[in-house]
Amino acid sequence: MRSVFLDFGTVSHDDLDTTQLERVLPGITLHATSNDAEVEERIAGVEFILTNKLNITRARMRAVPGLRFIGLTATGTNNIDLEAARELGIAVCNIREYCTVSVAQHVLGAILLLTHRLREYGQAAIDGTWSRSEQFTVPGAPIRELSGKVLGIVGYGTLGSAVARAARDALGMRILVAQRQGSADSATQGSPVRVTLDELLRTADVLSLHCPLTPATTGMIGRRELALMKPEALLINTARGALVDLDALVAALKGGDLGGAAIDVLPQEPPINGSVLFEPGIPNLLVTPHIAWAAFEARQRAVDELALNVEDFLRGGRRGRVV
Repeated sequence: MRSVFLDFGTVSHDDLDTTQLERVLPGITLHATSNDAEVEERIAGVEFILTNKLNITRARMRAVPGLRFIGLTATGTNNIDLEAARELGIAVCNIREYCTVSVAQHVLGAILLLTHRLREYGQAAIDGTWSRSEQFTVPGAPIRELSGKVLGIVGYGTLGSAVARAARDALGMRILVAQRQGSADSATQGSPVRVTLDELLRTADVLSLHCPLTPATTGMIGRRELALMKPEALLINTARGALVDLDALVAALKGGDLGGAAIDVLPQEPPINGSVLFEPGIPNLLVTPHIAWAAFEARQRAVDELALNVEDFLRGGRRGRVV
């Protein structure tokens, strides 16, 4: 069985154990990265294509007559032509719930950094501000306790619910969840209160996005929505970059209309054309390069889950199947 992992370097930093993957796909070729020309060459004659983010189009599938399986080390499948795979009888598998702890940990870390102004006060400790202070500490931007504050969640799936539990249990925050569009979302015992998005925006002290990118959610947090939020509120986005209008976000931060933001995802990744978020002087903004998911344990779990999907496919099962 000829097999190839086209962009293994997006998952492994030369630190993962590939034993399980090589057990189910003996002789698999692992490429750190593959450009467009290399993809065409490297998939020729293979039965199993593994990838994280590379596009596997209809044309690429048709060019590999013996292709049986496309496996993803990701939950999102927008880089695979699923309709073509279905028509050509090619199995497609994704993985789920592999990075839940990592994402929840990142969100809480971002909330704490922004709320406790850790970067600003850390800088004040070493740049001479503290040594020049007339008192034992450094007066500055206000620090707020999070206990009793409202965390608003948009997208209450595996990740959103994990973030909610962590914030409630560790920080004492109260949880509100946005109603799904077109649904009344009747509450069940033990479930968080659901409100309209507009009500959530008005109420939340911290807003965390965990919904998929669809035509309906693209740009869902724009100028109007940001204007509804409290001026001291925080926005956290670890979901998809295009959920947020970044120009509107920068304007809100610079104008003092929003308390802070942590953005881990951008509409274009990597941001080869730059981003408005990289402008100097934007207050209380944290930008990270799509690493909320990337704890070592999560990346190892991703590879092992992919191996389990392959193994089950070879036995005739449908584990992880989306096609």
